[in-house]
Amino acid sequence: MRKRRETLKNPEHELRIFRTRAVLAALVIFILTGVLAGRLAYLQIIQHEAFSTRSEKNRVRVEPLPPNRGLIYDRNGVLLAENRPTYNLTLIRERVEDLDSTLDRLEALLELTPEENEDFRTQARQPQRPFQPALLMSDLDEEQIARLAVNRHRLPGVEVEAQLLRYYPEADIMAHALGYVGRINAEEIKTLDPGRYAGTHFIGKVGIERFYEDVLHGQAGLRQVETNARGRVLRELGRTDPVPGETLTLTIDSEMQRLAYELLDGRRGSIVAIVPHSGEILAMVSAPGFDSNQFVTGIDVASYRALQEDIDLPLFNRAIRGHYPPGSTIKPFLALAGLVEGVITPDSTINDPGFYQLPNDSRRYRNWLRWGHGRVDMERSIAVSNNTYYYSLAHELGIDRLHRQMAAFGFGQRVGHDVFGESGALMPSREWKQERFNQPWYPGETLSVGIGQGYWQVTPLQLATATAVLANRGRWVKPRLASRIGDTPVPSDLPETQGNIEVQNDAWWDRVFSGMEKVLSGHEGTARRTGAGLGYRMAGKSGTAQVFSLGQDQRYNAEELAERLRDHALFMAFAPLEEPQIAVAVVVENAGGGSTHAAHLARAMTDAWLLEEEAPELDEVLEALENDNGSVAGN
Repeated sequence: MRKRRETLKNPEHELRIFRTRAVLAALVIFILTGVLAGRLAYLQIIQHEAFSTRSEKNRVRVEPLPPNRGLIYDRNGVLLAENRPTYNLTLIRERVEDLDSTLDRLEALLELTPEENEDFRTQARQPQRPFQPALLMSDLDEEQIARLAVNRHRLPGVEVEAQLLRYYPEADIMAHALGYVGRINAEEIKTLDPGRYAGTHFIGKVGIERFYEDVLHGQAGLRQVETNARGRVLRELGRTDPVPGETLTLTIDSEMQRLAYELLDGRRGSIVAIVPHSGEILAMVSAPGFDSNQFVTGIDVASYRALQEDIDLPLFNRAIRGHYPPGSTIKPFLALAGLVEGVITPDSTINDPGFYQLPNDSRRYRNWLRWGHGRVDMERSIAVSNNTYYYSLAHELGIDRLHRQMAAFGFGQRVGHDVFGESGALMPSREWKQERFNQPWYPGETLSVGIGQGYWQVTPLQLATATAVLANRGRWVKPRLASRIGDTPVPSDLPETQGNIEVQNDAWWDRVFSGMEKVLSGHEGTARRTGAGLGYRMAGKSGTAQVFSLGQDQRYNAEELAERLRDHALFMAFAPLEEPQIAVAVVVENAGGGSTHAAHLARAMTDAWLLEEEAPELDEVLEALENDNGSVAGN
């Protein structure tokens, strides 16, 4: 029995097994401890800098600080474009775990319409630089801000930012001259400097805001902030302040701009006024206007569609993009061209039977006065706006010389310095027609150009600029809208300004001006009723631009035509004659003869600038215009 018990239990064997297992366990513990220590050493020593940086990034955040956009003032210090405090809703996509879920919450909180929801999601998915906030909504109201604040813990990556938003106090009147800012789109993001535009949501889209974007925008700054686990800012660690945009002072006089807009009195048209010796644009109005503030935060689809479909085209800038036949307003320029080219002298005369015929051509090109003006010299041809004189003159000049001389006044070219989006319109030539229609130029087309019809098209800014050059006796000064950038004046001697117009005899200017003065003061002048009671000497020329062509034996009767088929009324003028201080061009669509409607508006502008407090009130001008039944014939 004793021997059997010994075989069942062997203490020595068990001790060996225990010691072996203990050694193995100790070895395993040692190895694992070594691995853990090695890993700890690797993380704490070798990878210290990398993980320290990661930790710091989770704790410290760099936020862009957008600059304040520069303000815009008129020449007298009246604020035209300001910045108002507002709250914007932004989203950083990299900090959002589930974008669709976050957008659903936001739409429910803000109670957006289906149309707003679509725009909301479009903005959220618009391409954006990494970790840059995307603008979802602007100009939040107090209730929306409160709802977002209460639910902030449910909306990681969503922020409500206090920023300054562009605002235009005189939106309708200044819309076309100033332009407007709008949200930065995907295409613009690709071309903008990421450092300079960090945190910026708006950019100049058209007009002055677009042309002087680099000046007005400024330079973005940044700040380092410490945040908690939920992303809430605890404290600011460092800051680089943004550089605000420069203040821009314009040449525009807000009172003259407002007057021009009110003078058009709801009609479609444009008025441009320039200081001849400096090129300063005093007023540049296109009517009707529109509320440019709608475009700053993003105009809704219905409102934009209404503007696009409006038959009066409020979004169309007639002052710089409207193409109009200049009509008889170009007769003083043609008279000077005839003198320069030696085709006529100041005393050259023709006998006007009421029409003109080309050699070996039976067609009659009629004067507006069907029985003719009889014996007509250069000055009288301007005063009575005789067509026959200029048919003859244009034929003698030919299209090549006529084109060259008119191009010297800026016709067919962009004439402004800082006028964004300006059209060059059209000064036709033999080469242009061949390229455009693959046809030769015909003599009859030269006659049409000779009275400002046919292919010739001008913009109101071009016509005002040519009038200013005429008032300067051929000296070119490029029109401009900016007077000062910050404290630095914009010089009047601008690059790429056309060369001055030289004439062989300075007395020719006086003879042309004399004919223009008689338009308003002569007993035969087409705008003599407008010139009644002038307290200064004024030179001007009316024009009537046909909207559609009449047959050779047809007579124009405005009463029988639909309103939009009636002639456009034009007038150009400068004053005072001795030392011109203002040049004006007026175009009123479908208003009839320029000697009545447009002439009154041009005089009201010159009165306001030259007479100031003594100038007639707006109501008086509009009443005089209403009472003028057009009994003074002319074009």
